[in-house]
Amino acid sequence: MGNQYDFTQLESIININSYTKNKSGVDANGKIFAKWMQEIGFEQTVYPRENIGNHILFTSAKAKGKKLLLLGHLDTVFPPHSFEKFSEDESWIYGPGVCDMKGGNFVALEALRYVKKHFSTIQNIDFLLVSDEESGSDDSKYLTKELAKGYDYCLVFEAAGKNGEVVVGRKGVGTFFIDITGKAAHAGNEYSNGINANLEAAHKLIALTALTDLERETTVNVGKVEGGIGANTISPHAKLTVELRYTNTDERDRVLAGFDEIVERSYVEGTQAVLSGGIQRDVMQSSHAQLEFISKLEAVTGEKIPTEKRGGVSDANIVSSQGVITVDGFGPFGDGDHTINERALKQSYHDRIIMMTKILQAFLEGKIG
Repeated sequence: MGNQYDFTQLESIININSYTKNKSGVDANGKIFAKWMQEIGFEQTVYPRENIGNHILFTSAKAKGKKLLLLGHLDTVFPPHSFEKFSEDESWIYGPGVCDMKGGNFVALEALRYVKKHFSTIQNIDFLLVSDEESGSDDSKYLTKELAKGYDYCLVFEAAGKNGEVVVGRKGVGTFFIDITGKAAHAGNEYSNGINANLEAAHKLIALTALTDLERETTVNVGKVEGGIGANTISPHAKLTVELRYTNTDERDRVLAGFDEIVERSYVEGTQAVLSGGIQRDVMQSSHAQLEFISKLEAVTGEKIPTEKRGGVSDANIVSSQGVITVDGFGPFGDGDHTINERALKQSYHDRIIMMTKILQAFLEGKIG
């Protein structure tokens, strides 16, 4: 492997546009992957979807003992005709998904292929590929939550850190909407008869922002403000779009209580407000059990596995929130993800495939449990 590794098969799926809303492209990617997984003995369960790509669970034979879930996603962020071509040079490969995360899925596949050469049957290892992670997993999160209950461990194949770090913590994230109702009136003739929803929105914006606590890495961002009709009309309606990110459940609960208080309070007499939206992915918190699990991985791989926490979210948040010992970042190292400069380091594919082969082999031998 190493820099001479053949990326022909990976190229075949990189060149398929898998934008989340491009159902046909996401499904085409899934069908190719399904063929590869079936060749090494996995069964598949397809979860059909009408407007997004199908989710697919690949399952192995079952026996007594711990259960391991491998997790990835089929979709990418690039619309058709924007960034679609695979390329490579001596050290890097380029293209949509080379690190986020067709490349990560391919690391898992290659490790499973190597393991299959030494075991007649792969047991207790399943692989879930969802189709809407890049748009927030609004559909798949319910499936992932339910399936997660059947596993002891989960390895997620988002990109590795620059020094090969795996991810032990990710912020939780939620998106909320506050719809404010006031009363329209002519701003010149009947100013005092109006109830200004925009003014109420301004007060709420300041109060919401004050919930931010940077020392605790909690941020509340009012990212979009809408309201009013025109300069000569007291605004009868306004809407705030708010994002919350947090690193622990105590902070989540504090801010959610703050949201309720701010929404219920009328800073401008006569206004009313309604809160909607919610938590998209709950926090992935580091734990003692998780760190013990990583120590076992270090023992079977014979190397130190560095760790890090990230502000961004992934489907690791969803599985972790179900009490499953979860570690993310087992894909290759890359950068420029979500841009037309996305690339992945060839050597990191070699390193990650070797690492994952050792981990999966040790799991099948009962050395991790």
